[in-house]
Amino acid sequence: MMLPAALLLLGALTAVVAPRLLARADWADREPVLALWVWQCVVAAVLVCCALSMTLSAASAWQAVRGRVFAPAPRVVAEAYALGTAEPWAATTALTLACGGVWSAVMLVREVARARTRRRSRRAELLLRSPVLPGEEPGGRLVVLEGERSDAWWLPGATPRLVITTAAMRRLKGRQLDALVAHEEGHAQARHDWLLHCSAALAGGFPQVPVFAAFRDEMHRLVELAADDMASRRFGRLTTALALVELNEDRGVFGPSPTPQAHVPQRVHRLLTPPDRLTTARRVRLTATAALVPVVPVLVAFVPGLRALG
Repeated sequence: MMLPAALLLLGALTAVVAPRLLARADWADREPVLALWVWQCVVAAVLVCCALSMTLSAASAWQAVRGRVFAPAPRVVAEAYALGTAEPWAATTALTLACGGVWSAVMLVREVARARTRRRSRRAELLLRSPVLPGEEPGGRLVVLEGERSDAWWLPGATPRLVITTAAMRRLKGRQLDALVAHEEGHAQARHDWLLHCSAALAGGFPQVPVFAAFRDEMHRLVELAADDMASRRFGRLTTALALVELNEDRGVFGPSPTPQAHVPQRVHRLLTPPDRLTTARRVRLTATAALVPVVPVLVAFVPGLRALG
């Protein structure tokens, strides 16, 4: 039976073609939330292909698995998959893909554990630098730190907190500070931290797979654009751009030498020269098309059974 191999080929084709199509698309920066959705659907399709191929390979190799997978199906459906004689590569394929799934779970657990360790360390640092004063209610959502460097970040967790340094509060005035807060709240509301965890786990666990590395890089870029848009819708694009400039001006990101925050000038330019958004009809079409991408391998896996029933 060649269906597991066909599913693996479909997954490989998706992993190669989809990132190239997204790289050529001129709408990703215009619609970062939609681009985030499309990327998630592409990666989900690749993972679904691997999971289905693993399941069918295991069913072909071992009677116990075959009995569980096809237990609720009519006999004619099970016969349509021709799983009676196991191919010599079926067990190897199933075990290899199963190990890949376990490794992915291990990488995700490791990434989440590391994130929690970093959060605990930051919370301990916050408690040291900004202790709770007598009569002050602990666990507030806003923490102001004394600091000479403009900075702000959202600290996720059971009690999320927004941390802002006094230097940032001095530089950002009025609506600029509100835009900064809205940007960080946008990250928290959309749970961007989980997108970053999942993409980092896949890229770290499978560094030889380019689609996962591209997924991680695009997640880091697109979540910032999406949060910029959330802030600009409330406080204006100019105000949000000025807040970015004021917050990062002392870091040298606007100079000729490249820095780790080299994406900031592009974000400011995007806010100051807003591109036209896609029409509602095109956004709906792209959303629906992306949602169908993970469904395709499921339909491919069901083809023999559907033919038998038909």
